[in-house]
Amino acid sequence: MTPATLIEPNEVRWLAVDLPGRGTTYACDLPGPSPDAPTIVLLHGLMATGALNWGPHLDALTDRFRVVALDHRGHGRGIVDGPFTLEDCADGAIALVDALGIERAIFVGYSMGGPIAQLIWRRHPERVSALVLCATAADFRGTPWRRMSMTAAATAERFLSAALPRHIRAQGQRSVIGGLVADPVLRQEVLEALGRHDETAIRAAARAVQTFSSTTWIGEVDVPAVVVLTERDRIVTPAQQWALVDLLPETLVVRVDANHMVARNDPERFSIALHAACVLAAERSASSTEPRQRHRWWRRWSRRRRRPS
Repeated sequence: MTPATLIEPNEVRWLAVDLPGRGTTYACDLPGPSPDAPTIVLLHGLMATGALNWGPHLDALTDRFRVVALDHRGHGRGIVDGPFTLEDCADGAIALVDALGIERAIFVGYSMGGPIAQLIWRRHPERVSALVLCATAADFRGTPWRRMSMTAAATAERFLSAALPRHIRAQGQRSVIGGLVADPVLRQEVLEALGRHDETAIRAAARAVQTFSSTTWIGEVDVPAVVVLTERDRIVTPAQQWALVDLLPETLVVRVDANHMVARNDPERFSIALHAACVLAAERSASSTEPRQRHRWWRRWSRRRRRPS
């Protein structure tokens, strides 16, 4: 991985990678079983990091894939300077694969990483061989009541951030996380990740996800897609996830009887589903190159036909 600098000697998998013109992010690049193994790029969720979201699953994936993961802007050790947007995260992931010399990859998005993966296809379709979308949706806008409640919560959070010292807010975070995460080791990992986040970027990321919708264009996806659907999810509901399935053409579904936190709370269960989804995506991509090229040509031709003169 070049250009890169080792950050911590005991974290040999995770390196600081300079992305020209953008800044420095934190990423890992694990080799697959052979030089021609397909590459997967893992895109984490809101308030997570690459290691926190994907750490338990990396080894299980390297038996078939070269595995790349990163911290998004403002998260963990991701790029610090500049405003957060989902579009910028999509471009940042492409800048990383450019730095690593990767031409095309399967992009795997979890929760917030799902919109980022979708935007990577929309903005850089020639770099995407397949999509794997986990616990995510095409439309996060929700009901009017949900939008109103989220706005109220964000306003209160901004007030508290301005009014309370950081160490007081940290105590509050420990109390909240303690109620959500029973395992003490995982709880400490979550708290350490929260301590590295840029608060302004996290608030911007939350707003960006709450207003994201790809419903007008996601049906044009012309690469294989697999959805990992969390069936007991109360954050991104099963109805939202099934709506994504309905919008994507010829999508496969891997169902997981678990909630939104399954990637960390039940890593063994999620690893099985994630591995199966990535294998399905790779196999479909390898077997459908020619039809996909014809499909892409037809999509572009039909869009030109629909444009007003």
